[in-house]
Amino acid sequence: MRCAKCNQTETKVIESRDVAGGQAIRRRRECLKCGFRYTTYERTERPRLVVVKRDGTRQSFDRNKILSGIDKAAEKTSITALQREEMVNDIEQKLYATGEAEVPSTLIGELVMNALADADDVAYVRFASVYRHFTSIQGFQRELDRIKERAARS
Repeated sequence: MRCAKCNQTETKVIESRDVAGGQAIRRRRECLKCGFRYTTYERTERPRLVVVKRDGTRQSFDRNKILSGIDKAAEKTSITALQREEMVNDIEQKLYATGEAEVPSTLIGELVMNALADADDVAYVRFASVYRHFTSIQGFQRELDRIKERAARS
């Protein structure tokens, strides 16, 4: 690993720790030449996922889009930033576990809805209203009925 300041290749690792739920390793390094300290992250390189949208278009997978959607749905709820990040990590792992290079956007939407349903009913309904394109109060009512059914089974 090259020093971020002087570009020297001789560095030493001062500290290592797991981050992102064991999905990455954070390393604090020190350059043996100039003494500069910096942080590096090591992650497993995975194949590029392609998301197939409902209209058939394809785009590269972007975990930040999932996080953004969850953030909007979970605004002013009890879901913490750490829980949101864990949700995205779990969803991303499930997508890679399919073993497919292309995943439908509908699968991603369902995984997000399941994660939110387990975490907070309000966040779930907010996300579902956008994802399922509610145009009337009846759409909301159907989702609320599903929540009640799920709660009765639990």
